[in-house]
Amino acid sequence: MPKAARFFSSPSSPRIFTERSAVPAKRSDTSEFVAIALFSGIGLFVSLVAVILGI
Repeated sequence: MPKAARFFSSPSSPRIFTERSAVPAKRSDTSEFVAIALFSGIGLFVSLVAVILGI
């Protein structure tokens, strides 16, 4: 019976692999939060306009 290969990865920061070396990615959590909040806000605004106009 064949055995499945198991790959274990360490729970470290995401890495960007370049030609020279692996560099840890520096992502800001606040920029991700702002993008999600902006997208949600636009969706809520469009929904509110649709409800007011009776669409």
